[in-house]
Amino acid sequence: MSIGNSPEEDRPSIHEDDRPSVGRALQQARIDSGRTVEEVSAATRVRVPIVHAIEQEDFSRCGGDVYARGHIRTLARAVGVDPEPLLAQYDAEHGGRPSPTPAAPLFEAERIRAEPRRPNWTAAMVAAIVAVIGFVGFTLVNGGEDGQGSKNPVAEGSPSSGDSESKPAPNKPTDSTPAPTDSAIAGAPKDKVTVMVSATEGRSWISAKDHNGAIMFDGLLEEGQSKSFTDKQKIDLVLGDAGAIKLFVNGKEVKDEFKPGQVERLSYTRSDNGGAPEVG
Repeated sequence: MSIGNSPEEDRPSIHEDDRPSVGRALQQARIDSGRTVEEVSAATRVRVPIVHAIEQEDFSRCGGDVYARGHIRTLARAVGVDPEPLLAQYDAEHGGRPSPTPAAPLFEAERIRAEPRRPNWTAAMVAAIVAVIGFVGFTLVNGGEDGQGSKNPVAEGSPSSGDSESKPAPNKPTDSTPAPTDSAIAGAPKDKVTVMVSATEGRSWISAKDHNGAIMFDGLLEEGQSKSFTDKQKIDLVLGDAGAIKLFVNGKEVKDEFKPGQVERLSYTRSDNGGAPEVG
């Protein structure tokens, strides 16, 4: 009979934290699903080097906690696992660390907006354009039906010939009537792709590249500001807070409902008409 520790005491203790890391769990799930890193990258539009870095537990290439959590959720869904436990594990392990870039705290702070909302200048601009077009159309309809005896809406009821001679301006030819597609938002050339980004619900970091990968804009778009980009083939966008952004592609509004704080990577070509973005 031995004197000392019992066999149970000699066994190594088993910790509840002996679970795989977030990156290792995503890698194992990908392998179990029979997919390569390139296939997962093509399905999620997360670049191959970033997928490799996440699987190696290196989140520094994600650009901050907001992007890292978005990539974890996207990759988990692509390989068929529940993203919530992985996100909770990531928050427990990385939540208290400083963000690698100064952009991430801005996105987190925007979820609680303490400052008063600013006027929506984009909506006011659209309303003014529609009002001008409506007024011109009304003037042409009421003044151009007949070449003789057209009425002046201000001096209606005055039959003198002097009045008819003093109002040639309303009787403009129909060809000069501005159509709604000639407005600042909808007037997009058909041989190019045009994207307009408006920060209507808050400020957001955005990045835009042309078809060659050259950066057209990379920075913070304040609430109420807009940016327009034009290229002959394709425009790639990254929206740091897609819920704060309203998009117009080739003169048509994109109807996707983006959530606040959601990171979106989008691509548009000149054949898009405001519907779903091009996958590629």
